[in-house]
Amino acid sequence: MTFPPLRSTFLAAGMATLASTVSAETITIAIGHQSMCTDTYTAGIVVKELGLLEQNLPTDGKYADAEYDVSWADYSSGGPITNQMMANKLNFGVMGDYPLIVNGAKFQETDSLRTLYVAGTGYNLKGSGNSIVVPVDSDIYSIDQLVGKEVSTPVGSAAWGMLLKAMQDNNISTADYALKNQSPAVGAANIAAGKIDAHSDFCPWSEIMEFRGTGRKIYDGSETGVPYLHGVVVRQDFAEEYPEVVEAFIKAVYQAGEWIRSDPMQAVTEMEGWTGVEKEVLYLYFSKGGHLTLDPTIKTAWVDALKFDHSVLVAEKAIPPLDFGAWITEDYLKAAYTDLGVDYEAEKAVTVDPKENNAGLPMEIWHARDGISDYPDMTTFLTALAEMTSTGAKLNATYVYDTETGLKLFGKTAFWVKAGDDSYATFLRKGEAESYATAHSGAMITFEDAIADFTTEG
Repeated sequence: MTFPPLRSTFLAAGMATLASTVSAETITIAIGHQSMCTDTYTAGIVVKELGLLEQNLPTDGKYADAEYDVSWADYSSGGPITNQMMANKLNFGVMGDYPLIVNGAKFQETDSLRTLYVAGTGYNLKGSGNSIVVPVDSDIYSIDQLVGKEVSTPVGSAAWGMLLKAMQDNNISTADYALKNQSPAVGAANIAAGKIDAHSDFCPWSEIMEFRGTGRKIYDGSETGVPYLHGVVVRQDFAEEYPEVVEAFIKAVYQAGEWIRSDPMQAVTEMEGWTGVEKEVLYLYFSKGGHLTLDPTIKTAWVDALKFDHSVLVAEKAIPPLDFGAWITEDYLKAAYTDLGVDYEAEKAVTVDPKENNAGLPMEIWHARDGISDYPDMTTFLTALAEMTSTGAKLNATYVYDTETGLKLFGKTAFWVKAGDDSYATFLRKGEAESYATAHSGAMITFEDAIADFTTEG
């Protein structure tokens, strides 16, 4: 990945210009975020609610007399944020991969307006985060069964891009199914009511539907084989005028991630209050072994993933060209990391693979009264579950891992296999569970069956 030398030059030039322009000025900072998209939280709801941006805004030197007017606008997906940025009503936008590239391409389509992709917020190397969900009682279990069906998605979102990629991979053209544009809330409601055959959505909507028992995944974003990531874009004219404000925003993003990592349980409890998303769902993302790796760095693999995503939309004639070299810059990230005393290159070099990172992590039970307890193996996990359920204990959630990908799952929604040697394995996808059962002389069982194996009489 190469970046044009212009970036460093205009950053320095912009900083020099500020000496004569910022004093006694009110700087308006308008941010578009998504409180119902978990992967944006470290540049959105957490920064907003903890006041992290305000804590990092420059207040001395060239900014000594400046005043700030910070505002946040909440959106249900990334597309409307881009529209508001183009209307100059937002300076910053936080969104997922497909909306990001649409943002960059739409701005570059104009004669003079541009945005810059300045930081990430988090990623999942396997691509998990987007999913296709069907009503829980549906007889659909695989994507090829969607031919001739009605499938909804928030068009323009990351889930829309994943849906197109998934259909392309399975040789299903857009003429083979009825695509409907539905917001996440409408799509989830229609899944619960059985009014749509399938709905493709981004994090955490699929897990919300699973947790509430209204929906069941038939396709996970990890099957695309493309990393799933989110990030921050800023209008270039704003960044050139106030480069230290962009750096302050990135410092806030980093600190939001540190705040979550320091105490995930407290973080998900706080975030539940801010967003209305159940803390048990948020724990699936933000706990140790969770879906989301909090990391603002821009890795070469992420740029390659964004270029691939762009090619998917090009195939659908759904996006203008995008000059990635002119759009992506690490300059603000590097400056922010230097100010924070953090080694940017060292963090950039680290990539978390759930399959490797989550190997050997314990299963967990969330007891409504006693909180989270963990168990090193299936025997102790199922034994504890059997004891708790026999006493009528209220359990908020249980967590296991997908044998195939290492992704964290709700115990109640995993596909369970009891092998011929009486060991147990859990899976995200039914097909892989069936293959494992055949290969290990076992059988698929229900979660309740597995618990019952450890329930004692009396």
